[in-house]
Amino acid sequence: MNNEEKDLEKEDLEEDLEEKEQETQNEDSEQISEEESNEEIEVKNEDFNKLNDSFLRLQADFSNYKRRVEKDKQSIYQFANEKLVLELLDVIDNFERAFASANKDEEKEGFYEGVVMVYKQLLDILEKNGLEEIEAKDEKFDPNLHHAVMQEESEDVEEETIIDVFQKGYKLKNKVIRPSMVKVAK
Repeated sequence: MNNEEKDLEKEDLEEDLEEKEQETQNEDSEQISEEESNEEIEVKNEDFNKLNDSFLRLQADFSNYKRRVEKDKQSIYQFANEKLVLELLDVIDNFERAFASANKDEEKEGFYEGVVMVYKQLLDILEKNGLEEIEAKDEKFDPNLHHAVMQEESEDVEEETIIDVFQKGYKLKNKVIRPSMVKVAK
């Protein structure tokens, strides 16, 4: 082999080497490009998952808010008349005091009977709107329903039993609006 052939062969080898280096660089850049793409996809997936979680939480919060507002609205409608009913309870108490102080002759008069009818009509209207009397006489004392204003020693009844009722208690749609004022046995 002569020098020219050696030079040609050397050039060929150098070209082959350059081509291989180029291919290696291309492969490396493709790998880098794939790695960068995978990293970008992972980052975007993480961002998507964060946004999706945020959206789901926001949606749940909004559903809870709607439920809470609806419950509050129902409560407002249910107890809107509570103040009015409380004031009318004083009127009912006065009717009952008047009936208790009436003598037997007055009970037979038409005026008395008319007042009783008005009293019953008022009670019926209030009961239709959710008012109910709290039973107290001879019941076990319950601080959620009764307000003890007196205690008395008694051997006839069990301890913590209500002996006497001074003022009736009432519930409005299962909410105590006025507890019964009672005397309890010791």
